[in-house]
Amino acid sequence: MKKHVLSYGVGMVALLLICAAYPSPESDQDPFEKARRNMVLGQLAARDITDRRVLEAMSSVPRHLFVPTDYRDRAYEDYPLPIREGQTISQPYIVALMTQSLELQGKEKVLEIGTGSGYQAAVLSRLAGRVFSVEILESLAREARRTLETLGFANVRVKTGDGYFGWSEEAPFDGILVTCASREVPPPLVDQLREGGRLIIPLGETPADQTLTLVTRVKGKTKFTPISGVRFVPMTGEAQRKKKQLCFPGACVNY
Repeated sequence: MKKHVLSYGVGMVALLLICAAYPSPESDQDPFEKARRNMVLGQLAARDITDRRVLEAMSSVPRHLFVPTDYRDRAYEDYPLPIREGQTISQPYIVALMTQSLELQGKEKVLEIGTGSGYQAAVLSRLAGRVFSVEILESLAREARRTLETLGFANVRVKTGDGYFGWSEEAPFDGILVTCASREVPPPLVDQLREGGRLIIPLGETPADQTLTLVTRVKGKTKFTPISGVRFVPMTGEAQRKKKQLCFPGACVNY
């Protein structure tokens, strides 16, 4: 009971702080300001998103500019939306939950796997020192890079590549966030995680059994902590190829 009372108290404090920081009148320059504020208050602070820096980042990033024009009027609703290439932008609550789980302080080097529209990278850029994002689909990477540059997110770098292999040239990373599901944590990502770092990834064979999981490295040992049930599009590339292999001692057979 005490835990629930404490969480409620922290949430109410966060609500008051966000209300004070973002007054109610909508700006002529940003007609979505009210919708964004309502998203933060009703979907995030009223639930279990208590990190004030995460709430402020979600309040400041214009989510509607990261979704297709036809969906902009729904950009701040509590569900995922389709983007190009059959991919999706996660619902705001999941973006906030994953971000909060990284426990960023402001100077970290973060790797994101699955750039998508660039929205998650934009949120991370408000909370970390540098953000490196890998997108396997060239058209999405190109569009996300253009959007991020246009909006002034200068501490984000985006490249086209297979996220299974991470970004070894920039490793190690203080935090790694994976926005697509895998049945296992790609070993290269674990190798690129700094000692004491945090990796957030949806794990599961199918959308019905995915679990958002925190992976930490402490004294050379890897620890797995479940966070929440989720539904993400699957990781493609090398992760998808490995699903089609049956391995025996000394050999793997494709099927």
